[in-house]
Amino acid sequence: MSDEKTGPGSLFSPGAREKGDPGPISFIVAADEAGVRIDRYLAGVLAGHSRSQIQRLIKEGKVQVGGQPVRSNRLVHGGDMIDVDIPEPVSASPQPEALDVNIVYQDADVVVVDKPAGMVVHPAAGHAQGTLVNALLHQVKDLSGIGGELRPGIVHRLDRGTSGLMVVAKNDQAHAELARQFHDREVEKEYVALVWGLVQAGKRIDLPIGRDPHDRKKMSATARRARSATTRITKALHLPGVTLIHVAIATGRTHQIRVHLSEIGHPIVGDAVYGGVRKRMAGELRPVLSLDRPFLHAFRLMFHHPLEGRKMEFESPLPHDLQSVLDQILPDDYE
Repeated sequence: MSDEKTGPGSLFSPGAREKGDPGPISFIVAADEAGVRIDRYLAGVLAGHSRSQIQRLIKEGKVQVGGQPVRSNRLVHGGDMIDVDIPEPVSASPQPEALDVNIVYQDADVVVVDKPAGMVVHPAAGHAQGTLVNALLHQVKDLSGIGGELRPGIVHRLDRGTSGLMVVAKNDQAHAELARQFHDREVEKEYVALVWGLVQAGKRIDLPIGRDPHDRKKMSATARRARSATTRITKALHLPGVTLIHVAIATGRTHQIRVHLSEIGHPIVGDAVYGGVRKRMAGELRPVLSLDRPFLHAFRLMFHHPLEGRKMEFESPLPHDLQSVLDQILPDDYE
């Protein structure tokens, strides 16, 4: 981008690209344009972008003023420098891709998959390909369109760095019933995690979770706008400096387990976002340095079949990267 300024209220290097093209773009607010909400202002100057699309960009931290993310209701001032990072457009119809995803169970109504770490669940800005949805469209021929074009069949998610079990609906009736079970907290989800420090089994964490006001990519238990969230530690194996735990959640807030454990001073080992990466540690714990993601795996999932009503329960073993670390830090006499 050129450093040449073309005057208040205009683009930098306006002839270089169209306002709707993907990539970074900047504006300087003119004095007579001050006093309006930033989402309304941008909707007026960004051709081809609705106000709801602008609000989504703001929520994702892609709109900044003076290098800092903002809220949609912020009023613009004359001379404000607004930077917008417009993402590549995402196709309305994800394409099938031959990706390696383990299907644990499948019938006419549901699919249960074991999502690998590093895979995003559904297409979004910056992740138009290589998602779980792309993989499922290749392996499951009767999935497309269920529950929405961009996220067909998806009723819940796992973070990109979290591996483990997910259930996906194959028709609208199954989708609606599974969504109800999740909403009514009838689904049981249990995770295994390795955390720093000593944590006791039986601990319950009740802290609301919302978007971090200082970092739009993070969640926080101190956010002004937060939703209730409950996490329970059901089992704990104490090791030198760390604890291997089983965690059950009654709610499914974004980053819930990671935020809750960090808030009580026991971040998940390997979680770079929420304080789980440490450079100094006892020698017997050095194998954790090989982790390139949080030590978190969704190992158990229980729900009722959306059409037949029967109880369905699945378990997934630890993937190789987590099991390898655990094998190296467990004491020699552990069975």
